[in-house]
Amino acid sequence: MSDKALLRRELLAARRLLTPEDVERAAAVLAREALSLPEVSRARTVAAYVSVGREPGTRDLLDALRARGVRVLLPVLLPDNDLDWAPYEGAERLLPAGRGLLEPGGERLGPDAVLDADVVLLPGLAVDGRGMRLGRGGGSYDRVLARLAAAGAHPALVVLLYGDEVAARVPEEPHDHPVDAVVTPQGPRRFSGD
Repeated sequence: MSDKALLRRELLAARRLLTPEDVERAAAVLAREALSLPEVSRARTVAAYVSVGREPGTRDLLDALRARGVRVLLPVLLPDNDLDWAPYEGAERLLPAGRGLLEPGGERLGPDAVLDADVVLLPGLAVDGRGMRLGRGGGSYDRVLARLAAAGAHPALVVLLYGDEVAARVPEEPHDHPVDAVVTPQGPRRFSGD
């Protein structure tokens, strides 16, 4: 088993120990802390995602952004694991999708819609002091990051995690991109532009 796979397994096991109350409490704090980041607070368009299970919760943040008039784009998983995007129109418009995901039911905007984002919130399992992110391993967000790089787009890349998921070192591969910041319930931390 690869170093990444072992670390993923450990981190997912730790998340399984969290109670729904732990997740809910952390989500409220994460929304507040994420909104304290200048990049997020001044963004006009944010590409985000709907957290599921014991992932660090995004729903409070999605609703807070929408209430501020921010255009929120959510991913729609395509059959080839790439991501299309659709606007977030409220929790009541989210539909169950494959793999336990929830996706927006509105108009599909195409994979390039992410190029309009001022901030891209990336799901992850860990990030290290260099800003290297460990994802779930599906490759969907690697494609998003490659698409952004190819277009010369430079949105702020932000990962939402629990405090103990900021690691000493995350295994990396040549296609991995560092993120700009991580937000945990303990507060935000920047990796570039300090």
